[in-house]
Amino acid sequence: MHFITGGAFNGKRAWVKNKYKVTEDDCWLSAYENCSLPTEIKDINQNILILEGIEIWIKELTEKYDSNKCLQIWNECVGHWLKWETEQFNGCVVVIGTDITKGIVPVEKENRFWRDITGWAYQDLAKRSEKVDVIWYGINQTIK
Repeated sequence: MHFITGGAFNGKRAWVKNKYKVTEDDCWLSAYENCSLPTEIKDINQNILILEGIEIWIKELTEKYDSNKCLQIWNECVGHWLKWETEQFNGCVVVIGTDITKGIVPVEKENRFWRDITGWAYQDLAKRSEKVDVIWYGINQTIK
C-alpha cells in the first residue's frame, strides 16, 4: 500500500497519475465524486486501486460514530485493502488523503473531532503502508 498525503491543491492527484501511469483501465474511487467508503473491494479486478479523498470518508464516519468506532471501522477497511492487494497479482492500493491536521485549530467541536480522528487514521495508515509520500507544490518527499 502507498499512502500519499499533502495539502489541498498541492498536486497529489497529478503526481499519482504520473507516478503510476494511470489509465482509464485502473480503478479510481474518489470521495470527491461521491463514492462511498470502499469497505469490501474483492470484486475489483484491476491491478491498481486508487482511493482518493479519504479525509471525506473519515468525516462521514465522525458524523455517525464515536472515536473508537470510527477508528475500528477505518482499520477494518485498511485491512480489507491490504488483503485485496496481497491477493491480486501485482496489486497495488494507492491511498490519497489531504492533510487537514495542520494550521489553525477549528473552533467547532465537530471539526476538531474530525481533525483528530483524521490524524489518528493517517498515523495508522502510515504504519501499515509500505510507502508514504508527502506532496507539496507537486513535489514528493518520501518519508517511508
